[in-house]
Formats: sequence, structure tokens, C-alpha cells
Amino acid sequence: MNLYIHRVQSFLGIPTANIPPDSLAPYGDVESGVYYGVAALDPSQFKYKGNRDEQNGPNDAADLNTTADGSEDENENVFPCVLSIGYNPFYKNTVRSVEIHLLPQFTSHAAPKPLPQKTTDQPTRFFRVPDFYGTRLNLLVLGYIRPEFDYVSLEALVEDIRVDCEVARRSLERPGYLGYAKGDGKREVQEAREWLQAF
Repeated sequence: MNLYIHRVQSFLGIPTANIPPDSLAPYGDVESGVYYGVAALDPSQFKYKGNRDEQNGPNDAADLNTTADGSEDENENVFPCVLSIGYNPFYKNTVRSVEIHLLPQFTSHAAPKPLPQKTTDQPTRFFRVPDFYGTRLNLLVLGYIRPEFDYVSLEALVEDIRVDCEVARRSLERPGYLGYAKGDGKREVQEAREWLQAF
């Protein structure tokens, strides 16, 4: 999907890139539900600089602007992601939408950062990238997690989103998928990466 970010919002402390409904027209036959994939932000409109851009926290990504040898990291604007396509039954939405939550990046020169953890005394903290409102975004959907559900409480919704993040991350860490996020792998993966980063 080649999309344009209509707004970036953070309901429940979970930052999402929201895609305008008219952008979904070519993909109307995609089943509603929760998916995982890889997203790239247009580097001419947004440059991600890791910790220099983020609020400090236990699940912030490392500084990814340069590689260990000081050269620019071509993956700096590529993120694993989890996304919802559908109507969000909990909020009784009547317009279909895509909401994309970016996950911490996979890098070869930084230790992986933890995903959101459930705690009893504090709200779950989700990965946060600075506001990229209006940025073009390419999205490569790689797998399906579950259908849309309605919920009896906000807490149940947030917990399922936390689990979705974990499922997405673990799925994308598998050898068959890791190349989409890190830029290595088989020829078809390389071709998909070229499309992902073509703006």
C-alpha cells in the first residue's frame, strides 16, 4: 500500500498513523482485522533519529541515524509495524480505516528494545516516534494476526493491542520475515524492500 498519513493520534497512549478512508478504495477486499508488516516513511519528509527524537523510556529504540562505521543507515525510516484494518467495533466506527502502530526497529548495531510490558502499578508504555503527520508512507502487509473484536473495557482493548505488538514482533523476527525489516534476504525480499523505499 502506498499511503498518505492523514493524522497521527495517540488514543490510550498508543501512537497510530491514521490513513484517510479514500486511500483504502483500491484495497476494499482486504479482510478486516489485525495484521503485521513493515512500513517506510518518506525520508524526504521525515528523518528518524532514534533517541534524539523520542521521549526516553524502556522501549525506546537506539539512535539509528548512523551505522557503527558512521555512515547513514538506509533503514532509519523503515519500521516493523502492527496495524488494524476495519471499523474498530469498540468505538462503533461507521467508516473503515487503517491504523498503523510502528514498533521498535531491528538493527544489527543495537540491542533489541523490549516491547510494551503489562504491569500492575503503571499503564503500558508503547513505542513512540515523533509526530510524522502528513508524511507519505509505504506499507507492506506480511501476515494476519486476528479478526476485529469488540471489548467490554478499555483495559481489555489495550491488553489485546499489547499482545498484538508482541505477536507482530515475534513473527517479524522469524528468518523468513526479518529481511523485510533489515534489508537482507532473498531476491523477492530485496525487490519488496526496493518498492518499500521508493517514494
